[in-house]
Amino acid sequence: MRAPIGHFDNARPAPDCLGELTGPVADAVRHWAGSVPAEQIVYVDTDPEWADTATFLEHYGPELLGQSANCVVVAGRRAGETTLAACVVLSATRVDVNGVVRRHLGVRKASFASMDTATGETGMEYGGITPLGLPGDWPVLVDAAVTDLPYVLVGSGRRRGKLLVPGKALAELPGAVVLEGLGVA
Repeated sequence: MRAPIGHFDNARPAPDCLGELTGPVADAVRHWAGSVPAEQIVYVDTDPEWADTATFLEHYGPELLGQSANCVVVAGRRAGETTLAACVVLSATRVDVNGVVRRHLGVRKASFASMDTATGETGMEYGGITPLGLPGDWPVLVDAAVTDLPYVLVGSGRRRGKLLVPGKALAELPGAVVLEGLGVA
């Protein structure tokens, strides 16, 4: 199969690659109920040493910058309570944690979750966190620019491999909220 974006040697429908995914991500693909068929979610095998955005783009092509997104875990605090959420923004932008995220979550303080919290709560590897397969009670804040893309490259739950997901499918994830201005330059 040819990947819908980028130039990858090994691209396959994600339902055919469940063994390559972490448990939560494989479950999300296995039980996919979005309007886009699960077969349109594509797994591409990539080297884990090139998982970080800058290195990835250097190896797989800078043209993917406008078609890739990062998924980061944030922690919002108010009155001793912590709310965890995921934020999905284009890789060329950063998450507006102290503006859009803080206001949307209704918290006094928001910050990026620690690596231990992010990996422990998601069951995914740091550097490979993806919006697919997150805990069902989490808000998944998605920048509107991400949902506008025909396909977007995101993590696979592991540092090895990426998923190519139709942008509109990310808006249909459990807990998804599409927000304008979540990603800022």
